[in-house]
Amino acid sequence: MTDSKDPIRARFGDGPALTADTAPLAGMLTRGSCRKFTDERISDEILQSLAAAALSTPTKSDLQQRDILFVEDAALRKWMDGLFPDMPWIADAPHFLLFLANNRRQRQVHEWRGRDFANDHLDAFFNASVDAAVALTGFTLAAEMLGYGSCPISAVRNHATAISDRIGLPEHVFPICGLALGRPASAPPVSPRLPLSHTLHRDRFTEDGIRDAVDAYDARRNETHPFRTQRLADRFGETQPYTWSEDKARQYAVPERADFGQFVRNKGFDLR
Repeated sequence: MTDSKDPIRARFGDGPALTADTAPLAGMLTRGSCRKFTDERISDEILQSLAAAALSTPTKSDLQQRDILFVEDAALRKWMDGLFPDMPWIADAPHFLLFLANNRRQRQVHEWRGRDFANDHLDAFFNASVDAAVALTGFTLAAEMLGYGSCPISAVRNHATAISDRIGLPEHVFPICGLALGRPASAPPVSPRLPLSHTLHRDRFTEDGIRDAVDAYDARRNETHPFRTQRLADRFGETQPYTWSEDKARQYAVPERADFGQFVRNKGFDLR
């Protein structure tokens, strides 16, 4: 757990201490992704209220290009859980949601009002994606305010076509992320983050000292959150110390979701 009396420095290694003015942020600063859930179900009233809170978050130009889909049918849920055999916490979660980017509704409005859709380019895809991501964040934080835990599942994009076909997503609607949701069985771990001194910028972007900062972060993280296994050890071998930067370099040293761009194009988006 992150030190609740000094959560910023505990997580980032630097930054200010909490004051009376910033104390209400302690919950956000000590949050973590939940991968161990109880069997407790959440009432539909609460689920809808959480969705309402999520969809109350900012949206580009009030376009509201995001939807939330609750996976409730037992057969559908079993099929979807089976897509992620290496992520057992998905099947263990009482609830699973999909956050959808929806640029279709905007295009429908143009058709209904007899106006040309003059922005059929990358920004249409990007705006809807950001809208959905903002809603995902809002849902996560709202759930935690009520004592629930969640874990975002970006791996749904590994199966974007299959999921899209199974749940009947039309053109210009696509999943950006899943969310495992429920009551935490134990306090989620709190991952250290890169230092604020190198991720906050004022007036101009700078990378001065970034390599040394990442090395220091690797060492600090290994003190409290060492990796239990080494990613792709059969390909890259064993490395000591095994650090965050080594893990992330290995992760993106192999292709991942190389077909997602084609999936998006098949959904009707022009990505110029």
